[in-house]
Amino acid sequence: MRDEPAENISGGPDGGGAYDEFDPGDGDSRAEAVVDELGDLYWQKAYGGRDGFECLVRTILSQNTSDKASQPAHESLMDRYGPADRLAETLADAAEDELAETIASAGLYNQKSTVIRRAAEWAIEEYGSTAAFDRFVTEGEPSEVRDTLLSVKGVGPKTADCVLLFAGGRGGVFPVDTHVQRIARRMGLAPAGADHEGVREAIEAAVPPEKCGFGHTAMIQFGREYCSARKPACLDGPEACPLYGLCDRVGIDEIDGAVVDPADAVPGDD
Repeated sequence: MRDEPAENISGGPDGGGAYDEFDPGDGDSRAEAVVDELGDLYWQKAYGGRDGFECLVRTILSQNTSDKASQPAHESLMDRYGPADRLAETLADAAEDELAETIASAGLYNQKSTVIRRAAEWAIEEYGSTAAFDRFVTEGEPSEVRDTLLSVKGVGPKTADCVLLFAGGRGGVFPVDTHVQRIARRMGLAPAGADHEGVREAIEAAVPPEKCGFGHTAMIQFGREYCSARKPACLDGPEACPLYGLCDRVGIDEIDGAVVDPADAVPGDD
């Protein structure tokens, strides 16, 4: 087994999951070819095994903020309301102002404290305990788990998919955040005007289930290192981006350096 790198969003000591390897595809899908290339850049990994309700809370905290801001909030929350196997019970009884203060570093803390407490109350009412909720996440039919999570106010598709992936270890789940949406549309892996769900459907249809989890985390890291929103690496020339040959560069003008949202570059695309 290869050693896991410390600085790697698909790895690192807190990355969850375990080292994995997958075989390159046969070229039928460009989206799979992209994931294969990312597998040469980053540590290949399979996910699963996190506590379901803690994963739900952690993902809610990460909404509309960076890992740097949300991770301390998660640590503070677990210090005050843990352990993980009793987290829903404890949070269901938490004072909302105290919870908001605890997670303040994550931003939007009043809104997030409301969502977290409401989710905890729902989990206890529906499943009776944190442990029973966690079993539902890992053992329930994936589409049922996803639809059930989406029924909770404040839980969106990316949050539901992250719980399915990082806690449930479900294959074929490719959560879509702003990085993934931008890159998939920019590269031409999804329609230029696709929303998060449209991007998810396009990628999940084209990438084998066992590669989706790694593809999600690796694409986020690629977005941070190479394909940023304002200055993608390709503006420095083809050699600057390792995925240049697989990319349509929708919305990027390499001559004058202009970068626009892919949807604005292809009028009428849906």
